[in-house]
Amino acid sequence: MPPKPLVDLDAIDTGSLLAGPEEIRAHNPQRFEMEHLDAVVYLDTDEGVVAGYKDVTDDEFWVRGHIPERPLLPGVLMCEAAAQLCSFYYNEVVETDKFLGFGGLEDVKFRRAVEPNCRLLIVARVRELRPRRATFDCQAFVDGRMVFEGTVIGMPM
Repeated sequence: MPPKPLVDLDAIDTGSLLAGPEEIRAHNPQRFEMEHLDAVVYLDTDEGVVAGYKDVTDDEFWVRGHIPERPLLPGVLMCEAAAQLCSFYYNEVVETDKFLGFGGLEDVKFRRAVEPNCRLLIVARVRELRPRRATFDCQAFVDGRMVFEGTVIGMPM
């Protein structure tokens, strides 16, 4: 049985953009096929929570080869999308010109398959922010059902 969501999902309005692609690019260095965060829609710095989404489409680079008869979003790309959301939060809260690079992943579980033509809602909650490391608990959902959970550890670079 999956854990409780990190935040009340009903409190997140995915139609209310706080940051779109251009604002995300101002915080995160990933470009082209490595951009895996389409929007940030929720930010509560008092609670240390951020939410955003990736619209999973059928024209992405992995679709043709990652299970040709039934394309499945690779789990590593879910982790990358969560890490990009954490990096956005870090840059929004910590005044720095650095971004968060992957320092590690812990306790990652994939709970459901994610297929093209859906919205992957990602939620992250700060566990700790330190000068040399940031740790976030992360979850992702499709249609309100948890598909991924884990801890993202980032290192300022």
